[in-house]
Amino acid sequence: MRLWLAAVGRAKAGPERDLYDQYVRRLTAPPTLREVEEKRPLPGAERKAREGELLLAAIPAGAVVVALDERGRSLGSEAFAGMLGRWRDDGVGDLAFLIGGADGHAQAVRERAGLLLSFGALTWPHMLVRAMLAEQLWRAQAILAGHPYHRV
Repeated sequence: MRLWLAAVGRAKAGPERDLYDQYVRRLTAPPTLREVEEKRPLPGAERKAREGELLLAAIPAGAVVVALDERGRSLGSEAFAGMLGRWRDDGVGDLAFLIGGADGHAQAVRERAGLLLSFGALTWPHMLVRAMLAEQLWRAQAILAGHPYHRV
């Protein structure tokens, strides 16, 4: 199963990028990162819609989509790993995680998503969410392999 991460904004050098890179290096099959950005100064609703178009264009057409959204479903690490394992075992070819911009996801992204996933009710910086997702992918890999990391 190929993993994709499409995110609004470009990561600059710094601790959030370093943390993301640290966990991605540990993954057997790291995600392909696609960063998208709308540079035109558009009004809020137009900007959100445009970012949604860019995110959806950055991933394979048939991918299963997981949109990270504060209003989404909150899963424990073992449940998340189980879901990834089921998608893998069911033969899902492409699994794409989408991180929206400051105003969240466009309706088109929400409708396309097979899962809206929340990392809790708190608002997280988008660059930190990338690192948190990479860590959870690594943790899921460890859980699926029977490694004790997830209990540490």
